Parts: sequence; C-alpha cells; structure tokens
Amino acid sequence: MRHSPPGGLTLGAVKASPQSQLRLLELADLDAELARLDHRRRSLPEVAELARLETRASELKDEIVVTEAERDVEQVRTRIDRDRARLDAGQVSAARELATLQSEIESLRRRQGDLEEIVLELMERREGLVSRRDELTTERDRLGTEMTEVAARRDAAFTEIDEQAAKASEQRGGVAAEVPADLLKLYEQIRDARGVGAAMLRAGRCEGCHLTLNRVDLNQIKASAPDEVVRCEECRRILVRTPESGL
Repeated sequence: MRHSPPGGLTLGAVKASPQSQLRLLELADLDAELARLDHRRRSLPEVAELARLETRASELKDEIVVTEAERDVEQVRTRIDRDRARLDAGQVSAARELATLQSEIESLRRRQGDLEEIVLELMERREGLVSRRDELTTERDRLGTEMTEVAARRDAAFTEIDEQAAKASEQRGGVAAEVPADLLKLYEQIRDARGVGAAMLRAGRCEGCHLTLNRVDLNQIKASAPDEVVRCEECRRILVRTPESGL
C-alpha cells in the first residue's frame, strides 16, 4: 500500500463515537444483503426461462400466420368466384356498380396471384402445411401452459425476495437513524461511488479492498483518537476499528 501524508487517513471534519462507527458495519451488511436480494431477483432462472418462452411464443405466432396463407388464397378464390357468378348471371346492371365489381375482381386476381406465389414458395419449402400448422398450434398451447407455470414460480420467488428485502430495508432504516447525519452522509457518498461504504479493519487488512495496510498507516490509525473517522488509503472506504484490527 502506498505511503500516505500525515493526517491523510483521517477526516478532521467528521468525527463519531466508536459505537456509531460500528453501526456502519451493520449498515454495510444490510446493504450487502439488499444488493444480494436485488441481484437474485434480477437473475432468477424463471425470469430468463419466461423470456425464452415468450420469444418462442412470438415465433410460433408468426409461423402460424405464415401457414395460414393458403387459407387466405381460398378466401380470395371464393370471393372472385362469387363476384364472377354475379356478373355471369346478370345480377349487376348499373354501369357504376359493374365497373366497381370488375375492378374488385382484377384487384382480387392480383392478390390471388401474390398469395399463390407465397403458398407455392411455402409448399416448396415445407410439405404438409396443414400438419405443420397443427403441430405449431399444439406447441403454442403447451407453451402457454408452461409459461403460466413458470410465471407462477417467478411470482412466488418475487414475493419471497420482496418480503426479505422489506425486512432488511426496515432494519436498515432503524440502524441509519442511529448514525450521526454527517457520518451517514459520508457513508452514503462512498457507497454510491464504491458499492460498499465502510469496512472493518481486521488484522491490519481492509476488508473492503482486502489489502494489508503498511506499518506507517497502521501506526497513524493507532495514534488517532477513537472518535476520528479513518479511511483506507487505497479504496477510500471508511475503516472501522474493532478489537480484531490488530493495532
């Protein structure tokens, strides 16, 4: 660990009793627990599994739509046949209606041609289109059931995690209320920047960055008053002294 200038480890403007500084370790433990629960909530296997199933469900929906193109062709053919039958039977006499009907037939024929090309391409790529559609529909239904089951497991896990997080948050609020405002503000600033705001000094080592302090720094900390708030020269976290500090 690098050498620090005299007084570089202490914060003259922030002082707190040893008891208040010890409370920071409780805060750090609770913050670590809350972070763990948040990570667990975001990384639940059910979350990833449900996302995978939803993606597959969307793919199935598109595939089923494609396989139903042949049915669209039949509907267009039926409509053309119906309109032509009306013309052949002389059911349309008005010139305006006749022109409209003929225009519709031409439009339907073009659509029929487009759809038939799609169906032809599909038939070339895939035999048994109707059978495939049935398979996709069956898979879609099975997938729906599976998604419901996975979502139920996810929600149950969410409930458990949220209950634990609420309990930890309540405990954290009680501990934070007992920490002096200036010390708490410093802790929160460091936590925002470093993820962990305070760490124990144990056997001459910072438990935040896991580096051993040099003898000069340890002697300086040993010489500091009990209410001095000291920080690790390396990671800048608040170092909390305990009987285990090795000073």
